[in-house]
Amino acid sequence: MPARFELHGFAYSGPTYKVALALSLMGEPFDYVHVNMMQGEHKQPSHLSRQRYGQVPLLLDHNNGRHLCQSAAILEYLADMTGRFGGADLDERLRVREWMYWDFDRLAAPLYKARVVKAGFRQAAPEVVDDCIQAARNALGVLESHLAGRAWLVGEGVTVADIDIYGVAVFAGEAGIELADYPQLKAWTTRIEALPGYKARTELLPMASRAAA
Repeated sequence: MPARFELHGFAYSGPTYKVALALSLMGEPFDYVHVNMMQGEHKQPSHLSRQRYGQVPLLLDHNNGRHLCQSAAILEYLADMTGRFGGADLDERLRVREWMYWDFDRLAAPLYKARVVKAGFRQAAPEVVDDCIQAARNALGVLESHLAGRAWLVGEGVTVADIDIYGVAVFAGEAGIELADYPQLKAWTTRIEALPGYKARTELLPMASRAAA
């Protein structure tokens, strides 16, 4: 019998990892469908019919037939469906959403771009990469200041905002940025990695489809 959730993604995709990590931390088994982006499977009609942007991740909920795209929207959905990591009240939920929107605008875009260029998946002029790294450093500095004296981004417990932003910050080294330069941020990543159900990207996202354990 298939798991309730079916995640379509690519092993090196940070946004896919965010969703896989959330499912793992929530204790939700999921079937994983590898999308071979190197061969353009994400642009095929079968994928586009459910992921209108031609990207990953794509999450299917077999309980109700919903299919969702965009990692932040999926994280909010999973928090609603499981009752976990969404925030303790409305004020916290709003701050969670603010952080996720901020992440996409200020951190994820430049850090992911520098990462894929350094990995050889895309090309860009050195000055463009330098600009991306500096923008990512500036955003990491915002997180470093915010995390001083607090364990989590919002409230007293982990939320999908932490999962969302961890799924970017954890790749800083691949973008040429040392998290050791940000001690508050580094301690925060260590707290996330100590959570029950935590798994690294390589454990959650194989280079082949896999049924839920």
